[in-house]
Amino acid sequence: MAPRHAPTFRQRRFGAELRRLREAAGMSAPRAAELLGTDRTTISNTEAGRFGISEQRLRRMAAIYECDDPTLIDALAGMTGGRRTGWWDEYRGKVPPDFLDVAELEHHAVRLRTLQTAHLPGMFHTEEHARAIFDLFIPALPRLEVELRIAQRLSRHSVITREPPTPYVGLIHETALRMQIGGRHVTRAQLKHLLSESERENVSLLVIPFSAGGFPMAGDSVLYATASSPHLDTVQVDAPTGAIFFDARGQLANFRRRMDAVEQLALNRSQSRDAILDILKEL
Repeated sequence: MAPRHAPTFRQRRFGAELRRLREAAGMSAPRAAELLGTDRTTISNTEAGRFGISEQRLRRMAAIYECDDPTLIDALAGMTGGRRTGWWDEYRGKVPPDFLDVAELEHHAVRLRTLQTAHLPGMFHTEEHARAIFDLFIPALPRLEVELRIAQRLSRHSVITREPPTPYVGLIHETALRMQIGGRHVTRAQLKHLLSESERENVSLLVIPFSAGGFPMAGDSVLYATASSPHLDTVQVDAPTGAIFFDARGQLANFRRRMDAVEQLALNRSQSRDAILDILKEL
């Protein structure tokens, strides 16, 4: 089996979880290779996400590592084998790799929660709003890349409309709602779109008003993706250099606490809709 030259975040995460299971068992890579009837290089490549494995091999490894968490094992089993293609693979090599990693993360999540303080949630952008954002880049992006990024971003919305739809909670600061990216006309259309999306049963768009004052992670853009096993939850944070992913147990617990605290400051669904409508009326 030839190693993958550029494993995706999901593939790297799968390998990292296998390494965690092995280390939790107090087992060295050479010993694991011996028990599995393979070599140390294969173990290293698998744990780095460069090799995929079958579900049968995964379950054998879990038994050897004495993992007694069936929920985690079943969740890992769902990540085995060769990389399954998704709609985002159409954009591979055309948009930044972390765009695709985020789309894949959203696709496999069982629940999504985001915090946006300067921008609106990407999967709810209108085409015109997304174009206005990408047109702000310095240096300017080539026109074809702008159009590809827009198309990829709009496609992320599919997790909201598929069956069954993914539950989504979006914490949005009032700043992001009032920022007129693309001008008044584009902003009005974007806010109307948010109001329409907020009517979906699986979508809760909660506004953090100016009156809430300071709060944890003010200024951040955060995605918390809940997995079928809590050990496989992932946090993604936007940074100037691209997406940053967190998956350590302590990090996940800290992000959950902080996002819970922010959600307590937000208006409820009805109040949030009224707040968005009030801002829309002012435009």
